[in-house]
Amino acid sequence: MPMQPRYRWLWLAWLPAVALADAMPPTSEQGPATLDNGVLQMQLTPAFGGRVLELHRVDEPNFLRVGEAVRSQPAPQVHAGSGDIAYLGHDVWVGPQSQWWLHQQVNPERLAGAANWPPDPWLSLAPAQWLQRDARRLALRGAASPVTGMQLEKTFELDPQRKDTLRLQVTGRNVRDAAVAWDLWFNTRVHADTRVFVPVASADDIRVEGRPAEAAPDHRWQARMLVLAADASSRGPRGKWFVQPAAGWMAGFRGHQALVIRFAHQARTAIHPQQGQVEFYLDAGNGGDDPGLLEMEVHAPYRSLQPGQQMQAGEQWTLLQWDGGDDLAAQRDFLCAQSAALQLPGACTDD
Repeated sequence: MPMQPRYRWLWLAWLPAVALADAMPPTSEQGPATLDNGVLQMQLTPAFGGRVLELHRVDEPNFLRVGEAVRSQPAPQVHAGSGDIAYLGHDVWVGPQSQWWLHQQVNPERLAGAANWPPDPWLSLAPAQWLQRDARRLALRGAASPVTGMQLEKTFELDPQRKDTLRLQVTGRNVRDAAVAWDLWFNTRVHADTRVFVPVASADDIRVEGRPAEAAPDHRWQARMLVLAADASSRGPRGKWFVQPAAGWMAGFRGHQALVIRFAHQARTAIHPQQGQVEFYLDAGNGGDDPGLLEMEVHAPYRSLQPGQQMQAGEQWTLLQWDGGDDLAAQRDFLCAQSAALQLPGACTDD
């Protein structure tokens, strides 16, 4: 649940109702599908906007944090008053958050209040349709949204060169008959005790909002790397880190797995000024029934789209075997050792 100040951008006026996009013939199957190459497993469901619910190495636990609502609320109602449902997993939004409800007529109350929560129900809750599902590639198309005027297509493909790697590409299309302006926003929810790394050239490239200092997480910027995790004894801190990364990657360690997310590095000017290209939202939870979560987020460039125009962005996910325990220095050394093979600028302290 990222946090943002509320204010309007006045240059973009109300946009008319959605014009539905031309449909490709969907497949007849509507249940979830799995990619499994003997090293990596990923489960994708067409429910909840087309969402990744499992990502792990074979015989390892799910690296993603998934909500109980996946079981208890499998068929959410999608309407202009829908709230957020914590399915978690990996989802794709559009940004900036402050404008989510400013360019629509279907919910006048949220428009008047410049609501920055919940996310667009049509993108996050409505079922998607399969376009392709086979042993190496899954593709689906989400609903056309009357809230943001966007429709998303998502494609997941096993990397032919590396069995520990998946490629994700998202296409966002303007389905209105007037211009819209958004970015594509990748949101990967993991467990709160995941330790994450992202290369950052200067402490000035990090902005923190919220109240993480109340029970301080492990948060440090050192040797041009931001490192963040919920301390094992911490309870309740929530905060949002907005980051201009020095290179297009971030990594998370938990248990015997290390997830490296790679993406196209962008100049600060390409990203909407209210966001960061990389963002982390940490809710350390309160233990027991509230285990918290950590969101590993990436924003693509903010763009204006004419009617029918598209934009694309992607990520590569590499899930490595990690047997070095919860040792920060060892984890940094591991990333440095992987830097040449995975092209991770800034992973080594002498970069």
